[in-house]
Amino acid sequence: MSKSKLEYIWLDGYEPTQNMRSKTKVEDDFSGKLEDCPIWSFDGSSTRQAEGGSSDCVLKPVAIYPDPHRINGYLVMTEVMNADGTPHVSNGRATIEDEDNDFWFGFEQEYFIMDTRTELPLGFPRGGYPKPQGMYYCSVGGLNTHGRDLVEEHADACIAAGLNFEGINQEVACGQWEFQLFAKGAKKAGDEIWVARYLLDRLTEKHGYYIEYHPKPLGDTDWNGSGMHANFSNTTLRTCGSREVYEKICEAFRPVVKEHIAVYGEFNEQRLTGKHETASINDFSYGISDRGASIRIPIITVQKGWKGWLEDRRPASNGDPYKIAGRIVKTVKSVKI
Repeated sequence: MSKSKLEYIWLDGYEPTQNMRSKTKVEDDFSGKLEDCPIWSFDGSSTRQAEGGSSDCVLKPVAIYPDPHRINGYLVMTEVMNADGTPHVSNGRATIEDEDNDFWFGFEQEYFIMDTRTELPLGFPRGGYPKPQGMYYCSVGGLNTHGRDLVEEHADACIAAGLNFEGINQEVACGQWEFQLFAKGAKKAGDEIWVARYLLDRLTEKHGYYIEYHPKPLGDTDWNGSGMHANFSNTTLRTCGSREVYEKICEAFRPVVKEHIAVYGEFNEQRLTGKHETASINDFSYGISDRGASIRIPIITVQKGWKGWLEDRRPASNGDPYKIAGRIVKTVKSVKI
């Protein structure tokens, strides 16, 4: 008889920024298949998801990946459900209207690697700042590059787990990095970002680091903030061949700016200032190859005859990919072509 360790991962009830929680279930002779992952439960009163007098919340497995750091281990992404089987109010995944996986998402997750001793980004001295931005982006060498050991280990772990991991690069600020993931299906895209975040956060435990997802962790300074740019398409965007259709879809985002910003991450107003490759949170714009716009129309999309995708540059690094994808899907579906 073999034993497997299943790490059940879920999102708690903290607002407006949810946190990952997880615990391990040991199963005998586990097949490795999602359909054989049992329903489980947890104490919702400890995660702001239930009251103490009726504290059980249910964990419904929705995705499974091999755990690259455990023998006979699996990572099980779950949705939080009520005892009656309905989605819990904190369950953003259940609100996504993309049952046919017509929507494809590529998320670009930016983050800062922080030193637990100094509580500053890697490369920052106590009581001061490193050299100004300019030489950190996609740099190589110990003078400007900090944290590559963790980043490379994380990339290997994501690939070993079977995530559709597409790349890494050091970002504009010192100690800032990015990874990219792509998935066909809005729910799957959210699953993979959360599992990738879980692997990254867990790896920091042995390095003496932690990950800062705050979109502007260095405050009102001349240092870049962190976003999670959302590249998205559906069949229409991938095949229409029409500038008019693209502009009609972009215009659909204009009257629902507040609804998007509401789910694009906490403290995002500190990042969306109109500086550092962002549009102002108070404006809405779109443009071809424009990294200062709210929505960028990639030049490749235009070169391919208006067949491709769009990039919403507003989501913050701490945003919930489920809620971001769900809101984008809703807005795009509202367009009558």
